[in-house]
Amino acid sequence: MGRYPAAVPMLCAMTAAAVMLQGTGSDVGKSVLVAALCRAAKRRGLRVAPFKPQNMSNNAAACPGGGEIGRAQALQALAAGETLQVDFNPVLLKPQSDRSAQIVVHGEVRGAMEASEYFAAPDRLLSAVMESFRRLEATYDLVVVEGAGSPAEINLRARDIANMGFARAAGVPVCLVGDIEKGGVIASLVGTKTVIDEEDAAMIQGFLVNKFRGDPRLFDNGVTAIEERTEWPCLGVVPWLHALQRLPSEDGVVQAFERSASASASPATRLSIVAPMLSRMANFDDADPLRMEPGVDFEWVKPGQPIPRTADVVVLFGTKSTLGDLAFLRAQGWDIDLKAHARAGGRVLGICGGYQLLGRRIHDPEGIDGCAGSVDGLGLLDVETSMRAAKRVAEFEGRCALTACAVRGYEIHVGETSGPDATKPMFQLGLSGASRAEGARSVDGLIEGAYVHGMFTSDEFRREWLERAGGASDPSIRYGAQLESALDELADGFEEAVDVEQLLEIAASQRISQQ
Repeated sequence: MGRYPAAVPMLCAMTAAAVMLQGTGSDVGKSVLVAALCRAAKRRGLRVAPFKPQNMSNNAAACPGGGEIGRAQALQALAAGETLQVDFNPVLLKPQSDRSAQIVVHGEVRGAMEASEYFAAPDRLLSAVMESFRRLEATYDLVVVEGAGSPAEINLRARDIANMGFARAAGVPVCLVGDIEKGGVIASLVGTKTVIDEEDAAMIQGFLVNKFRGDPRLFDNGVTAIEERTEWPCLGVVPWLHALQRLPSEDGVVQAFERSASASASPATRLSIVAPMLSRMANFDDADPLRMEPGVDFEWVKPGQPIPRTADVVVLFGTKSTLGDLAFLRAQGWDIDLKAHARAGGRVLGICGGYQLLGRRIHDPEGIDGCAGSVDGLGLLDVETSMRAAKRVAEFEGRCALTACAVRGYEIHVGETSGPDATKPMFQLGLSGASRAEGARSVDGLIEGAYVHGMFTSDEFRREWLERAGGASDPSIRYGAQLESALDELADGFEEAVDVEQLLEIAASQRISQQ
């Protein structure tokens, strides 16, 4: 495979090779490292599948065959060169309040559960997880598994299906990841060994230290201290991988907020686009193609802050709880800011749940989104939304209704929206033959909304939309090519720091029998 080492021979001969990356806590970088390992394995000629038994995220992707999975697994599948499928993330929890979440199993909604109900049914969900894993290991050369949270959360161990509960059931060896940037990485890795039981600890075959800044040799004594106290080998000290800045935001809105905006042009010449951070915001990676543009000054508006009067465009992204975030938005005073922005001739775009928020009225007769009833929306678009129990999950292929340029994306939503402004749609679904209108535009064209996620990944549409908004796009930017380049750079940095061959050997030869 050119400059990349050949795959481990035993790995090529097996259908059950797998390795699991678990973390000492949340947000230690597991998702990124899984993507990097998937790309590194692909370079070695392996057919590799990402896998996350259980994911909790409102950032979801639509699969071509139907169903939805976490967007982190979608990025990992891209790194692996594989088409999305629901088996990559068999259980997806989508929080819709502080105590309840929508349960998606094998891509399909199975209803909503309170936390107490969910914890009472781990065996049923583990069965679904194992069903997906068995299909993947029978098809692929390697399955790279991502844990969730931490195995050190021993209060959850009896009901766990995301970390050691899965690893033990499937006999998958584990590499434990610690985050040095947060501080206390020695304590977190050694402490994990201390609190988990011996059989769980035996699943761990090595560890990685992630997000190191500076010369990794300065941490040699730290590595030695961890190895001596855990008896696990260090498989690498991974530096801060700057390619991460060019990859889609994963599962945490904080990650998206912390990433810097484009800074290639003078702020005075850049188009100002702002987006309020809703409490249940979903699919906020829709912003990433905009943030990539050097002519765009993108800013997240945190709760408690006003929407800047200097903004050219305000974007309302999707939400898992339209009615809940409507109340949240009003509590911040953003409804007043938005109406003032619109009166002053500013542009507003609503995507999915954000589109629903812009309408005159939202009807929920069955209480799909909370309490049954009808509420007034923001009234910036002359449309109304009626919530329906059936969820639409589909890829989108169509054209911009104004310019006829091709647009690709996906839909994940409940609710149907119609009204006078919907007769002036943003898009026409379907590139040939019969098509349907999608979205709505105000009479003056300054307020727009649609259910289409991923619209800005289409380069021609993004450029034309920015020009209509009074900005400019860099014609040399190709979003898909940028992603591929970033994934290659990510894998390059990973391979320089990590003993990939040892990881593959662990995957091939260290499957631990639980019989």
